[in-house]
Amino acid sequence: MPDTDRIVLQVARYRPEQETEPVRQSYEVPLRKEWTVLDGLNHIKDHLDGTLSYRWSCRMGICGSCGMTVNGEPRLSCSVFLTDCAPGPVRVEPLNHFPVIRDLVVDIGDFMNKLPEVSPWIIRDDDKPLDEGEFLQTPDEMDAYKQYSMCINCMLCYAACPVYALDPDFLGPAAIALAQRYNLDPRDEGAEERRDVLSAASGVWACTLVGECTTACPKGVDPAGAIQRYKLTAATRSLKDLLWPWGAR
Repeated sequence: MPDTDRIVLQVARYRPEQETEPVRQSYEVPLRKEWTVLDGLNHIKDHLDGTLSYRWSCRMGICGSCGMTVNGEPRLSCSVFLTDCAPGPVRVEPLNHFPVIRDLVVDIGDFMNKLPEVSPWIIRDDDKPLDEGEFLQTPDEMDAYKQYSMCINCMLCYAACPVYALDPDFLGPAAIALAQRYNLDPRDEGAEERRDVLSAASGVWACTLVGECTTACPKGVDPAGAIQRYKLTAATRSLKDLLWPWGAR
């Protein structure tokens, strides 16, 4: 495809010193076979309008920084090719359900504050000395949690979640999936520590299983599956506590 072909990007602009709410500004960029939406934004930044603000880092679908709303869908802008959006125009907007700081940059502080609530790290009562060697796992044990470890904190699942849109207290898909990643790790002993947070009204029970989080996830993490799996765990534990309140945990 010749470099002379063009496509229009309709980019949401919000400059708090100028606008009280976002406006849309159109830019014409080259339509090249290898260019993604992020490449188009970089062209705008470098050649057309240096004031445009957005986040990006790796350009390889790994860092999760460049999450945006592209043509109404939460996507990594580095993974959406302009040719797939032709003939355009391409609407590029900030992620839904997050406060907009400037242009395409959103404030993800709410997620960052919720993340430590689920203790997304290995918890052990007693660590053995290093000279006794590492904790070994079988391939099956790793497969049990590997899917949930692929989360890159891109926030696409939160932008797609209708529950989070209505209830900002909802712990959210990524945080719950990451909690499950450690709950299912045989090296971890912190499931009880995470239980109260995950089983709270703002935890897994707030989820209505729309499943948009799993659809939006670029890494196949399946947060909806993690949430439903923990619902079964929580219900089972509650039933055991009711029928056997003095039993061993």
